[in-house]
Amino acid sequence: MKKFVFPLIIHGIITLFVLSCNSGDTTKIISTDSLSITGGQILFSQNCSGCHGFRQNGIGPNLSGITERDSLNWLRQFIREPKKMVESGDEHAKKILDAYHSMMPAFTALKDEQIDQLIAFLQTRKETKIEKDDAFAIKNPIPEKIEASNILVGLEQFNQLPPSSDKEPLTRISKMDWVSSAKTWFILDQRGKLYKLVNQKPEIWLDISKWKPNFINQPGLATGFGSFAFHPDYSQNGIFYTTHSEAAHSKKADFPIADSIKQTLQWVLCEWKISDPMSQEFKGTCRELMRIDMVSGIHGVQEIIFNPLAKPGDDDYGNLYIGVGDGGSAENGYSFLTHHPDKIWGSILRISPMGKNSTNGQYGIPNQNPFTKNKDTNVVREIYADGFRNPNRITWTHKGQMLATNIGQANIEAIDVIIKGHDYGWPFREGRFALHPEGDINKIYPLPANDNAFHFTYPVAAFDHDEGNAIEGGFEYEGRAIPQLRGKYLFGDIPTGRLFYINLSELNSGHPANIKEWFVSLNGKRLTLRAICGQNRVDLRFGKDEKGEMYIFTKPDGKIYLLKKFSNPK
Repeated sequence: MKKFVFPLIIHGIITLFVLSCNSGDTTKIISTDSLSITGGQILFSQNCSGCHGFRQNGIGPNLSGITERDSLNWLRQFIREPKKMVESGDEHAKKILDAYHSMMPAFTALKDEQIDQLIAFLQTRKETKIEKDDAFAIKNPIPEKIEASNILVGLEQFNQLPPSSDKEPLTRISKMDWVSSAKTWFILDQRGKLYKLVNQKPEIWLDISKWKPNFINQPGLATGFGSFAFHPDYSQNGIFYTTHSEAAHSKKADFPIADSIKQTLQWVLCEWKISDPMSQEFKGTCRELMRIDMVSGIHGVQEIIFNPLAKPGDDDYGNLYIGVGDGGSAENGYSFLTHHPDKIWGSILRISPMGKNSTNGQYGIPNQNPFTKNKDTNVVREIYADGFRNPNRITWTHKGQMLATNIGQANIEAIDVIIKGHDYGWPFREGRFALHPEGDINKIYPLPANDNAFHFTYPVAAFDHDEGNAIEGGFEYEGRAIPQLRGKYLFGDIPTGRLFYINLSELNSGHPANIKEWFVSLNGKRLTLRAICGQNRVDLRFGKDEKGEMYIFTKPDGKIYLLKKFSNPK
């Protein structure tokens, strides 16, 4: 009889494949074999971990126990095409959108078996207990609503980038910059392409994916081609810089995370030198300057920039500023990776890219950086300021104030005046509120009585998630076309496309500036950017030309608009 034991065991295992995880749902069949679960874990790390976790809500909901709440067929459909589910009137999908104000990207590229593997992994993550209401947590951190201004600005379509995908969003354009030394616009698509406008026509000038075989731009959000910056002497030296993401473990990192911690990808800073200025495509050389491990795909290296006010002979001339996000370390349970002078994550760096005194010898570190004289050899001397979750945009006002927008966790979106050596608090602070990095980081609390002892620097302006979910930095308007905007810093909310400004005369770290909303019209009709681009997620971005005139653009359709004129709102 013993020879029948093994088949009986196999039969027993097969019967475990049928899991009645949703009340009354006996059709839910989820694989429990280790290969499927491992495959699903890899897919989750690559595609989902940037927005979802299993301890608490993040950009998207906490997914622990999701297979106990939702049917297999519903999960399959929602993972593949969430927008289609919302548009079909599915109540559960609509509630998720209402709660998180952002549409999850479609995963139509995943095969049916891959989606089932993903669900098999999710099945292993049982529901975590939700903590009871914390009486000390602040429910509405900024109860005052953003005031509507009387500023209505006309839009004129300036250009449209060609689709970089046949699936939504059609483009992932995220930065445009007028390069005076090249006398043209350059526009970045995160899927790997840097466009150059030639007679107003966008032409691919550099395709990073052809140069970097480990380049990745999935699942979207912060991954892909991060940023670019042309050296102020580009017209003489032909040098510019880029950041991009590559697959985990592609090469040895200059700033590694421990082997015991999950690594999702790496961010890479490169220097490019053109050999043929007349070529319609980039021809030249590339060298790698810096490589950073990241825990997840969010909060990457999405900003590099030279100080546009620095002149030849100034100490800051030719220094490159680099915004390094925390890589999702705090919300993935690794808050110790940020907010330490020996950790690079969650900081703004300043380097001299043509120098050689860095640890790896590939770039220089300015002597004026705040930690260059520190005797601790573990200190990251590249750090200019730290304590950020995601310093996604950096700019300077005409008076020389350096501003950075910092995307928050669950409550506060902030604008900071950046001062050398200052600490902006993350993950112990979000905006002007306390945070417990080892607890539920979606909750914020009043500042402690001894807050001055911590020497944190707080935002000069902020809004909470009643108003928007992810701040997008812009610029001080210095143009002539719209006098009503002069002296104002224009910015907005990435997902909704709402447009805000602060008066630069009000910048004071002790007293937050008053934020006001401004509006746009197209073809004489006042419209929201959601209506203009026809998408729920706008993915708002800003540009500025050599005359100080400003532009706004939207990823889903790749359209770029010039701010043209002022009119009284009707």
